[in-house]
Amino acid sequence: MDSNSQNEINESSQVHDFVHKSLSNRSISSSKNSGGHSLREVNFAELASKPIRHGSRGADSEGFSSSYKEMNDDDARIIHINDPVKSNEKFEFAGNSIRTGKYSILTFLPRNLFEQFHRVAYVYFLVIAILNQLPQLAVFGRGASIMPLAFVLVITAIKDLYEDYRRHRSDKIENNRLAWVLINDEFRQIRWKYIRVGEIVKVSANETLPCDMVLLSTSDSTGVAYVQTTNLDGESNLKTRYAKQETQVSHPESKMISGVIKCDKPNRNIYGFQANMVVDGKRISLGPSNIILRGCELKNTDWALGVAVYAGRETKAMLNNSGAPSKRSRLETLMNREIFFLSVFLVLLCVVVSVCHGLWLKRHKGDLDLMPFYRKSDYSGGKVEDYNYYGMGREILFVFLMSVIVFQIMIPISLYISMELVRVGQAFFMIRDDQMYDETTDSRFQCRALNINEDLGQIKYVFSDKTGTLTENKMEFQCASIGGIDYSNGKESVEDGHIGYPVQGGEQVLRPKMKVKVDQELLDLSRRKNLEEGRNVRDFFIALAACNTIVPLTVETQDPAVRLIDYQGESPDEQALVYAAAAYGFTLIERTSGHIVIDIQGERQRFDVLGLHEFDSDRKRMSVILGCPDKTIKLFVKGADTSMFHVIDKSINSNTIKATESHLQSYSSIGLRTLVVASKDLSPILFEQWQSSYESASTALMGRAALLRKVATNIERHLSILGASAIEDKLQQGVPQAVKSLRKAGIKVWVLTGDKQETAISIGYSSKLLTSKMTQIVINNNSKESCRKSLQDALLMCNKLGTDSLAAEINQLALIIDGTSLVYILDTDLEEQLFEFASRCNVVLCCRVAPLQKAGIVALIKNRTDDMTLAIGDGANDVSMIQMADVGIGISGQEGRQAVMASDFAMGQFRFLVPLLLVHGHWNYQRMSYMILYNFYRNAVFVLVLFWYVLFTSFTLTTAITDWSSVLYSIVYTGFPTVIVGILDKNLSRDSLLKYPQLYGAGQRQENYNKRLFWLTMLDTIWQSVAAFFVPLLSYWGSGVDGSSLGDLWTIAVVIMVNMHLAMDIVRWSWITHAVIWGSVISTFVSVMIIDLLPWLPGYWSFFNIAKTELFWMCVLGVVIGALLPRFAIKVVVQYCRPNDIQIAREMEKYGNSRRDSQLEMNQIFAPPSR
Repeated sequence: MDSNSQNEINESSQVHDFVHKSLSNRSISSSKNSGGHSLREVNFAELASKPIRHGSRGADSEGFSSSYKEMNDDDARIIHINDPVKSNEKFEFAGNSIRTGKYSILTFLPRNLFEQFHRVAYVYFLVIAILNQLPQLAVFGRGASIMPLAFVLVITAIKDLYEDYRRHRSDKIENNRLAWVLINDEFRQIRWKYIRVGEIVKVSANETLPCDMVLLSTSDSTGVAYVQTTNLDGESNLKTRYAKQETQVSHPESKMISGVIKCDKPNRNIYGFQANMVVDGKRISLGPSNIILRGCELKNTDWALGVAVYAGRETKAMLNNSGAPSKRSRLETLMNREIFFLSVFLVLLCVVVSVCHGLWLKRHKGDLDLMPFYRKSDYSGGKVEDYNYYGMGREILFVFLMSVIVFQIMIPISLYISMELVRVGQAFFMIRDDQMYDETTDSRFQCRALNINEDLGQIKYVFSDKTGTLTENKMEFQCASIGGIDYSNGKESVEDGHIGYPVQGGEQVLRPKMKVKVDQELLDLSRRKNLEEGRNVRDFFIALAACNTIVPLTVETQDPAVRLIDYQGESPDEQALVYAAAAYGFTLIERTSGHIVIDIQGERQRFDVLGLHEFDSDRKRMSVILGCPDKTIKLFVKGADTSMFHVIDKSINSNTIKATESHLQSYSSIGLRTLVVASKDLSPILFEQWQSSYESASTALMGRAALLRKVATNIERHLSILGASAIEDKLQQGVPQAVKSLRKAGIKVWVLTGDKQETAISIGYSSKLLTSKMTQIVINNNSKESCRKSLQDALLMCNKLGTDSLAAEINQLALIIDGTSLVYILDTDLEEQLFEFASRCNVVLCCRVAPLQKAGIVALIKNRTDDMTLAIGDGANDVSMIQMADVGIGISGQEGRQAVMASDFAMGQFRFLVPLLLVHGHWNYQRMSYMILYNFYRNAVFVLVLFWYVLFTSFTLTTAITDWSSVLYSIVYTGFPTVIVGILDKNLSRDSLLKYPQLYGAGQRQENYNKRLFWLTMLDTIWQSVAAFFVPLLSYWGSGVDGSSLGDLWTIAVVIMVNMHLAMDIVRWSWITHAVIWGSVISTFVSVMIIDLLPWLPGYWSFFNIAKTELFWMCVLGVVIGALLPRFAIKVVVQYCRPNDIQIAREMEKYGNSRRDSQLEMNQIFAPPSR
């Protein structure tokens, strides 16, 4: 012990007077209103009526949780308490009325149309519809040409209108809720929408807060209030908020509260708030623990009083109301490429028609005067004039534009609607999948982004958090190292959290809710108050019980004489440590704004909370300053070992430090989470220096957060080690099996965690991510040059192993790298080397990484390869990683719902990733790929039939197929089957996909959608269009049948042909599939007959004239056979001569050949994907 520490202990006699002087200076009004800081005993007579409020952290602690954004004069707003007129005098702040609806009655039509026409395809069809309205270009009927686009626009508009109606209805209910507002010195009920900034609002228990308010007073004499933020961030644990003692009043109606608040301008940071308040000439600092936000509920507090600082659209809840992220699927991006090719093909067809038309006009130039179609000259009058003829140049241009109109469905507008409908159907079945239902949280799979379902079938990299994702994030205290002694090896433990000292009070007993393993030797040692070892143990457990932000609450049991203490907190680690302290007899009973009460083995003791430095990512530790019952002041600190050993005085108890480091190593090696605990005695002089520095920093207008960190760092020095704790975070159910299946599927799993390297490695082994056969490459460096050398050495080793494929397969590589090394690698020239080596590794573990580093690792792969990436996590620190990846998945875990709210999909367990990717991902990718190619084929074959007809009509763009048949083709005739098949068809069963994870590789290799398949489909389309057009044409050549009758034949033949084409590829038939396919054929016959029954439409009675002949039906049969027979033959030959994995597995399903189970040929999962 150094001389300074000795002086601090010698001066302990001065501490008692100083502590009480300090407390009285800090809270004069508290003494007046609550009778000072006397110990508030638990009233056990009241336990039966309502839960006890055991309180939370000190009121001055909020300064250490300052917002991420520093405040300056330009970024502040001024609010006059209880004076809304003056508050809004200079700046008209937003009212409290909210509006989440996008449209009004006047703006719906123009704004909705404007948003819909952001799609280029819609603009394309609008231009075509406008061109068709011109008399010179009118190919179709004017109404018929508008129908496809109008149908799509109307359907989308109706959907948007319904959704917006629901939003408006919700807004109306919200805005008309009632709240108590102080008006003319009395509280009156007014509607939420009329609340203004500066007004004082009173909220009662279980009510929802109407706006963001600075807490002024509560029913608790110490100014404590409890809120539940489920509606804001999804966390169900109670949070504590505090009113300053300067504004705390017991009867708000009788005492006027006035003052001025200077705070941040509205921002989205729900965890940050920075302000100053001037009351009675005294400036007081305000922080996140002094503000209660709109949408939260007041719990376990009779009433709370606050002044509105943000209202309506400026509240943090509304500013964060941005909805699910928007991403575009990889398949849709590739589809746009094929649409470009189809557009070029469409232009070529139009050019061919227009050029040929020009040549035809030149060849028949002399005949145009008398031709009925052109009637170039008008002989009806005395003077011969040109009639309905515009010259060769304009005629060619008009024919080109008319060709675009006739061939417009080459670009399938119905495809966009079909894709949306299919995605909705796929999402429905994913949500209803019982294999992805989490019973523990009663939660189903959530599909928050409908437009990337098919990306789930192409994932190559999975980036996973560890805590709460691979593990349960339900912490259990396992063991401890105290004073250099390990209390875990061979000690007898009992599973009884009730051992120790239950809290007695009258006829009732308080017991901790959670059971904890108790080491009997350590428990006996904790009872020895006079021994040095016993004092160390007692200080250790006092630190566990006090150095936290836990809220102790009581819950009823079936036994009226027993109540359970439920420790509520934001951190599962803190909860586990407080439960552990309680199991050893150090039970946290009460926490108020100025003190805590701990029952120490039957003796209730009060500790004054003089200061609290909360955990932050820079310091990586937390500390509390306590005024102890023995009149001393102590600082207790706990934190990560990497940050704690830098501030521990190694000249004191060096042997203890070495032993503790050894114990930490052993704890981490078996996957336990560790924290180091230390303490320090503070002299009155040192405490006074800290208090002065803290008050200056907490009231600073600029740089407050940095100043507070500096104050915390200055006091957290020269600590004396007490020991270390070890907590187990168990693996989630099914994680090893899930990781094994994912790796078999060719998916590389990378774990990115903030835990120690040893803990991450241990979890890697237990989750089957790491195996004993793997060669581990560890990179832990503190400089850029050392990182460069490590990467170069790793690449050399990798190249040596890579020269022999068999050796490379046997010697699998695992990279383990820490966050410090990544600081020198990411965003530098070393990134490329890291990517080159990491991409060759089978497993990558990143330890001690910050949230932004997680996103950097994802970007490392995403920006350098075409492979699809997926990130999965459960906490706020995973949000950046989730948003960076192609697919982001949030786990509904113990750390709130920040990850869920930022994700594309959400689920309850990591193991659900297997059915999600291997089953639904495979199905979604296969269905969507086929549906896109089928839509291209279906529309192109119809366009080509029209094109062949143009070649036989002097390139005049007259059509045999009626306008309405052209319009109904993509909707009624062929639209519904492709949607139903895209939702229901399954090329393989769930059992096969789970049994053989290698089948997932089809999506990674893009086997179902690629350029080769697209061009093969187009070649097949050309052949089928030739068969569909020329078989009827040649059959009726020389006959007297008219063009309209042939048009009906072509329509019927093409519809039957494309539906039979679809039927050939369906694997799983159901009654719905039969109904839509054969129903579409029947509906086509009915529609054609109805069209030909209308005398004002061209082609009256044409169908009935031609359908009564045998040749008609023979032509239909000949078209189907002639068009589909080559495709059928090639398909049979390919499947039997060169079957792929999917076809082999399907044959096994069909014939149940179990003998081939072990001989099923699969593509090597580590082979590079063929593009």
